[in-house]
Amino acid sequence: MDERDVRLLKAISDLGTGSPERLHEETDIPVSTIHYRLNNLRERGVIENDLYDLDLDELGLGVTVVLEVLTDYDGPYEEVAEKINDVEGVTQTFFTMGETDFIVLARLPDSDDVERLISDFEGIPEVDRTNSTFVVARQKDTARPLQSYSADTLVEKLADE
Repeated sequence: MDERDVRLLKAISDLGTGSPERLHEETDIPVSTIHYRLNNLRERGVIENDLYDLDLDELGLGVTVVLEVLTDYDGPYEEVAEKINDVEGVTQTFFTMGETDFIVLARLPDSDDVERLISDFEGIPEVDRTNSTFVVARQKDTARPLQSYSADTLVEKLADE
């Protein structure tokens, strides 16, 4: 990946679109070059999809719960993670080191679903207990992590010399 690729990915993240015309306006990279680079980034697996971002609050999934999940299992942790991932409403799962085995984020429609979520976790045999935190207000919640970096930092850290 070179500097142009990194700047193109940053523009996609900032603008929320893969429109070659909009990306050209933002980066001054020619539209034909943008098409070529986007195709290459897709082929390399850097760009995974062309999904639309959703405002989960507006959609009706405005309740966020953060869970610490402590488990006891014999097999691979991936098997436990799969059961956790199957719980309806779970949007992110992280396998961690330390006392907590998994950190889980869930987006739910209402507080009644929080009770259902906890019951679902209690139904997983490997789950010993959970520590649940109800999020009062999300201060930063982005599906686009590149937005939290400057373009210069991304180029410095990610572009091939």
